[in-house]
Amino acid sequence: MSLVVPDVLEEGCTTRQAIERLASKWRVLLIYALLAGPQRHAELRRRVAGITQKVLTETLRDMERDGLVQRRVLKETPPQHVEYGLTALGKTLQEPLAAICAWATENNAA
Repeated sequence: MSLVVPDVLEEGCTTRQAIERLASKWRVLLIYALLAGPQRHAELRRRVAGITQKVLTETLRDMERDGLVQRRVLKETPPQHVEYGLTALGKTLQEPLAAICAWATENNAA
């Protein structure tokens, strides 16, 4: 099997578009957090140290728009209860992110 290297420098390259969507550290950290299963906003904010409420909300909305996260309303009446979980597409990132973790662990001394 040969490795196909796309021209990620080209604006229309789908690999470049994927990298641009995932390049945010908050997105990657939220994916890691959500790999444990669906969680509410407050729980995600506690788990992802350093993220502000505003950035968390914006990032989750963007991830929902990109099809990585699904928002589910648990309780309609105020105060509304909502949880977020990875979509099937979002779950496909588990293996590539695990490979990055393995690489980081192996090259920690570098």
